[in-house]
Amino acid sequence: MTPDLARAFASLTTGIYVLTAADGDQAHGMSASWVTQVSGEPPLLLVAVGRRHLSHDLIARVGWFGINVVGRRSRHLEDYFFSDAARRPGNLDMVVWEASRHGVPLLCDALVNLECRVNERVEVGDRTLFVGAIETVVWRGTDAPLTSQDLSYVFVGEIVHRDKRRGDGGGSGC
Repeated sequence: MTPDLARAFASLTTGIYVLTAADGDQAHGMSASWVTQVSGEPPLLLVAVGRRHLSHDLIARVGWFGINVVGRRSRHLEDYFFSDAARRPGNLDMVVWEASRHGVPLLCDALVNLECRVNERVEVGDRTLFVGAIETVVWRGTDAPLTSQDLSYVFVGEIVHRDKRRGDGGGSGC
């Protein structure tokens, strides 16, 4: 990816989420920012999950996943799931969570939990797009959602660290 393209992708505003999945006693979570609503009726979300990620195979096998919206007060969730400490099986042992009736891990410190049943999946590039029907919504409190603009970095297929300056003064002359 060229530096200009990476910076362009980094300028797209995204929410900050923790995607969770489980298969029996195997449970896993990952930082996720490639999440978007794709339908209002029925309510559907799309998540892009790297095929080499531990959570990918759990979702593919079970057909369920959770989206846990990270709020400003629950930023510790993003800090943990983005860290090297979370890049291991069984990484939910460091956070408080409860299983939904379908076995999906729902993080208790998140702003809101969305339990989703996989409706469709499409392989694109190095990701699988899972389209999930929202089956359950659990509100955990009031807070403002964390966005990519609140972080000093953003993942665009690679990690891009934000320059504290807004723009470099360059441009097309417009």
